[in-house]
Amino acid sequence: MSITAVPLKPVKRRVLVYLWAGIAVAAVGAAALAVQTPVDPAATFLAHNAQTEGVKQTPSGLQYQVLTPGTGAPPTDQDVALVNYEGKFVDGTVFDKSQRPFPVPLGEHQVVPGFEEALTLIPKGGKYRVWIKPSLAYGDTARPGMPAHSTLVFDIEMLDFLSKAAVQQLQQQQMMQQQMMQGGGAPGGMPPGAMPGAPGGAPGGAVPQGN
Repeated sequence: MSITAVPLKPVKRRVLVYLWAGIAVAAVGAAALAVQTPVDPAATFLAHNAQTEGVKQTPSGLQYQVLTPGTGAPPTDQDVALVNYEGKFVDGTVFDKSQRPFPVPLGEHQVVPGFEEALTLIPKGGKYRVWIKPSLAYGDTARPGMPAHSTLVFDIEMLDFLSKAAVQQLQQQQMMQQQMMQGGGAPGGMPPGAMPGAPGGAPGGAVPQGN
């Protein structure tokens, strides 16, 4: 035995039992805390989905995948996009689908934020699949047929887009033609009750809100 070694007193068996019991209690407590920590299914799904080949993510957290590349620049807030779309939950259940080409005026918040952001990424002729996290969709608000905290999956096809000014002009021309067909006035006249300079707005009625 080295002369510099310090002899240790033997530890009583009862003390060792207490030590191991304390360690076991601490381990059980830590496991209980881990079990009690809430798991966000949407965050878990999106974290896994982000690792899928071809999936990209914007700074806002919107995830997308190019199914068919388009050509040219995508639309801006000054445009009206004409799209086909199909909306699903992450389990593949379809909750919405366009029945005909659907017009969406951008920059007017008429669709959920994630859907509108997606449209600003897709050039003409492009088809993208997008995953919209709850905070970019309906968040904690439940809707008929749609649970709260739902992650939405859309396949969106950008058929075309025009400037809002061009759409307004087309609408005015269409109203004039209808007026002429009805014999209501000469070319260039205003339809009854119309106000000069009134905004035309986007064509169509409702826009996809995920329901």
